Order: sequence, then structure tokens, then C-alpha cells
Amino acid sequence: MTRKIDILDTTLRDGEQSPGCSMNTQEKVIVARELLRLGVDVIEAGFPVSSPGDFRAVSEIGSVVGDQAIVAAFSRAVDADIEAAADALKTAARPRIITGIGVSPVHMAEKLHMSEDEVVDCTAHAVAHAKELVDDVEFYAEDAGRADSDFLVRVVQAVVDAGATVVNIPDTTGYCLPDEYGALVRKVIEGVRGIENVKVAVHAHNDLGLATALTLAGVHNGATQVECTINGLGERAGNTALEEIVMAIRMHGEVLDAHTDIVTSEITRASRLVSRVTGMSVQANKAIVGANAFAHSSGIHQDGVLKARATYEIIDPAEVGASGSELILSSRSGHAALRHRLQELGYTFNDKDFESVYERFLEIADQKKEVYDEDLESIVQERQRDIEAIYTLNALQIQCGDPLVPTAVATITDAAGVKHVVSTTGTGPVDAAYKAIDKVVGIESELQEFAVKAITRGIDAIGEVTVRITAQDGRVYNGRGADNDIIVSSAKAYINAINRMIQAQQRSRA
Repeated sequence: MTRKIDILDTTLRDGEQSPGCSMNTQEKVIVARELLRLGVDVIEAGFPVSSPGDFRAVSEIGSVVGDQAIVAAFSRAVDADIEAAADALKTAARPRIITGIGVSPVHMAEKLHMSEDEVVDCTAHAVAHAKELVDDVEFYAEDAGRADSDFLVRVVQAVVDAGATVVNIPDTTGYCLPDEYGALVRKVIEGVRGIENVKVAVHAHNDLGLATALTLAGVHNGATQVECTINGLGERAGNTALEEIVMAIRMHGEVLDAHTDIVTSEITRASRLVSRVTGMSVQANKAIVGANAFAHSSGIHQDGVLKARATYEIIDPAEVGASGSELILSSRSGHAALRHRLQELGYTFNDKDFESVYERFLEIADQKKEVYDEDLESIVQERQRDIEAIYTLNALQIQCGDPLVPTAVATITDAAGVKHVVSTTGTGPVDAAYKAIDKVVGIESELQEFAVKAITRGIDAIGEVTVRITAQDGRVYNGRGADNDIIVSSAKAYINAINRMIQAQQRSRA
């Protein structure tokens, strides 16, 4: 029997640190539920001391998860951080505090201004203090990839002696080559007394595009926990992608002496959910979950796949949930058919909420010959985006053409329920619509990015717009909107981004 490798998912903490990827508590809970369906072993839910919102999210996720998975909270090697993490984890049936400090020369000299002895003392104290509050304590040796290996062994020995149950050896900057990182992991395992009684974790970043290779090297050299994110989200170039490391272990389990308990058929669904919630699109050629991951355009490839799928596909798309049966829905479909298909996709609603979904379904069904699963996903995600909306687009009328002046008339409802009807002109229909929204909202922001794509099939496809705006304080916010009318999609996306910006500003003042 191969070794069980625990999967720690840090999408809700490290992944959320990607610019523009912040999630509110409700969105984090939605993602956490999907992580449970995936079967992850540990959900790193947030950094409680960083903000009241993160504290609430960790607490809420602890309540939702129950004993199905470990819920972890991040902290620095600071007593106040550790105590905040413990308080937030009081709702969790299986809590874990993650604490640590930088161990590379540059971190100790430039960031911490601490000697090696001071770092060792600090780590031992932090782990011992966390151990007084919870039974399960993980220590991370930040920037271990650039640390002196002998000093790293000394630090890990100190935290193991202090009671750590998990030791994480991260390549925080993605600097190492895989062989050198694997050797570092091996040296720690062979050089620390009592290491056989704790889990050894690896956590790699993708600065050189090596995150998955680094993580595999760690597993090959004895690591028993990998830390990763959905779609590889994370600081800078991102973290090890859960979908990549899980499927690599699945394909090469015998060589690695490893397996995971991940339900791989949930991978595609999880990827799409995180993409929609965060507003971060998945590149088409992304391994496992990209739109082209199982697409073939070359005639040679097409011929080979038609004769035998394995000629060009090492993974059956069904293994990662990329294909399956479809229920054909149209305007002739009734409540029962829609509810059944939504339940198959994992969505359940009470009668009142279902009626609003059904009304939107009929609007799309009247415009399309066929409603696909992607349409239903868009309807549900659009509704979830609007739950906490401060401003809601009720109606939009555009007049444009040559030689007409593009004009937008927008009806927008604010949080108090007041409807605003405004009319503006612009250089184009989208510009006019955005100026109308700005006129109601009265908040300054700068549009940085505007992208359009079809998210369903056919000439009558739903168009989804993703926008990225920058607030006056420099923070970046993403927004998404979907509709058959691309101008309406554009307006919805812009309002969604503004709502996220306002909500974030309100949370920072709380």
C-alpha cells in the first residue's frame, strides 16, 4: 500500500492573496463546501488577526466543516496572532494553528533583524504557545528553499521538540531546482530526531514555473503533506495547483509511493467555481482544467484520438469531471426538470429562491434553443454575486450607431432600495453605460482591464465580461457579469466590481 499524502488547500488564505482575488465570508464558505466535496484533508481558512473579515470567515468555516476536515488558521510567530487564530478556531471540531517565521539569511537580516539563536528561540516559543491552545500545530519555516540547510535542521529540531505535529518546508519564492529541494526535504527528515512522529509538508510557489515539480520532488523524498490551491492561485506567480499535483500523484503513485483521497471527478467543478468567485480566469492551456486541456485541433491528433483516446490523452476527461451526461433544457422545460438538473449539478434552493432562478432560466431559454449546464452555472453564480449587492442594475437601454451619439439610460437600485434613473453619453455603448453607473455610485475608480468571452455554446451564447478596477488606495477588484446582451454583461460586471470594492472598504473600516 502506498503512503497517504494529505492535501492542505490554501485557496482561502494564500490563494486569496492574489491581487483582486479577495472573497467575502459567504464566498469563502461556498468554496469551503466544494473543498469538502473534493475530499481535501485540511482547509486553511484564513489569517484571523489580519482583519475582522478573516476572523469571521475562519469561524464560520469551522462551523460548516464539522469533523469532515481539519480547519487551519494562519499566524506569524507572534503571541497575539496565535491567540487570534485559536479564538477563531473555537468553532472547529478539528482545529490546527499554523505558525512560523522566516529562516533564510535575507529574511533574518533584512525583515526580522534577528540572529539565528533568536529565531530558534522564537520558533520554539511560538509552537509551545500554540500547543497550549490546540493539539494540532503546524510550523512553517518561511523561505526554507534559500535557508542554510544545517540551520534549517536546527530550527525544525527545536519545533519538533516543542510539540509541532506538522513541519512545513516551503520554497516561498519558488527559487529551488526540484532535485535540490528534494534533497533539502530529505536532509530534514534524516537529520531531525522524532521527525517520524510528525507530518512533513511541502509548499511551493511558481515563480520559475516549477511549483508542481518542486512539490513532487518533496513527496518523492518523504513529504507526507502537500499544500496547494485550486487553479494555482497565490502570491505573485501562484502556488502549486491542486489539480496538477493530485493528478500527477494519481498517474505516478507507484514511483512516488503515494496516493491521495481526493475525489478527482470534482476537480473541474472546483476550478470553475473558484474562477467565478475570484474573477480570475483560467488560461485555456492550463493543465487539467484549462478549456483546451482535452481539445484537439491537429488532424494527426484527431485521427489518433478517434482510433484510441490514449494515443494523445493520458487522463480520461471524466476522471476530473470534464465531461458527463447532459439534460437538454429549453423554454418548454418545467420546474421539475430544472430543479432536477440543478440538483445534479449540486445546487439546492428553497421554493422562494428557486422561483427567482427559474425566472432567469426562462429569460435565457426564450433567447436560446437549448440551455446548457454552463448556462445554469452562470445563472446560479450571477444570483450569488447579487446576494450582497449594494447596487443592482434593473434596466439598461442603449442607443448607438453611426452617426448617433452613444447614449445609455440606466435604472439602478441602491442598498436602501432607492431607484436611480440616469442618462449619459459616451464614446461608445460600454463607455456610456459605465458613465451612467459612475453617476449613481459617485466613487472614483480606474478601469484597468476589460475582457469578453462566450461561456456557453452556440451563436446565441451567453457572453461573460470580466473587468478589473483600481480604487484610489491602489487595491484591485475584479467583477463579472453574464448576459446574452454583451453591453448588459459589461454593466453587470462593472457594478459587481464596484460592489466588491465598497464591501472591502466597509470591512476595512469595521
